[in-house]
Amino acid sequence: MGKLSDQMKMDMELKNLSPRTIECYLARMKDFTVHFGRSPAELGDDEIRQYLYYLKKDKQASQSVINQSYSSLKFFYQRTLQRSWNPLRIPRSKNRRRLPEVLSLKEVEAVFAHTQNLKHRTILMTIYSGGLRISEAVHLKATDIDSSRMMIRVRGKGDKDRYTLLGKRTLEILRVYWKVYRPGEWLFYGRKPAEPISVSSIQRVFKKSLGKTGIRKAATVHTLRHSFATHLLQKGTDLFYIQRFLGHSTAATTSVYLHITGKDLSKVVNPIDLLEHTKVPMD
Repeated sequence: MGKLSDQMKMDMELKNLSPRTIECYLARMKDFTVHFGRSPAELGDDEIRQYLYYLKKDKQASQSVINQSYSSLKFFYQRTLQRSWNPLRIPRSKNRRRLPEVLSLKEVEAVFAHTQNLKHRTILMTIYSGGLRISEAVHLKATDIDSSRMMIRVRGKGDKDRYTLLGKRTLEILRVYWKVYRPGEWLFYGRKPAEPISVSSIQRVFKKSLGKTGIRKAATVHTLRHSFATHLLQKGTDLFYIQRFLGHSTAATTSVYLHITGKDLSKVVNPIDLLEHTKVPMD
């Protein structure tokens, strides 16, 4: 893409998109360009439709890749080339709603117990304690731990800061971790103290610990986030607060956990049953 790629990158940086989103969008645009072997400036609605159909039917790409491709194409043509985008002609593929995998309290405890390395266990416990995304956990700083309020400051998705729960057990292990590792800028640093631990390192740690437990669920590090939300809901925490802890922009995203817990919907009282009883009219 050359200059167009540079222009798109500048447009995304001006919009303050996250580095990860910028990298992803540029990669998807590169795939699109390579597929047709032509400059995207020479392509239009027909080629976009063909490509999205190709991803879905021929390549059988994941829904995530299709969504990323759609968003990157829309951004490029609308923002960078300043062309109109017709959602009726180029519709976004509807997501198949799948319930996320969740670990029970005992299963979460088992994962921690089988994580023997102090740093690794501290990271996993912090992720679960605050319902963090893995990318949020690796970018935590020591100053983000507010022990007086028992909160964690999170630099979330889309540069949106929020506060979430800390937990007494998490604070205890963080204090032990601090004494042993003495972190600098990054709370969880990698091989080089000046750099945060990598996402792939945490993923490998979790996978190894999960394997030792014998748990057969298709769990990932992100499952700890889902489990955090589900366990809060099961204990009666209001969905509004869970939404804030997770950093969801809408309650609709958080409401998926209602389906996981099956939270006593049978006990919800219909408001009509709160009205005074009146005699049923007879014809």
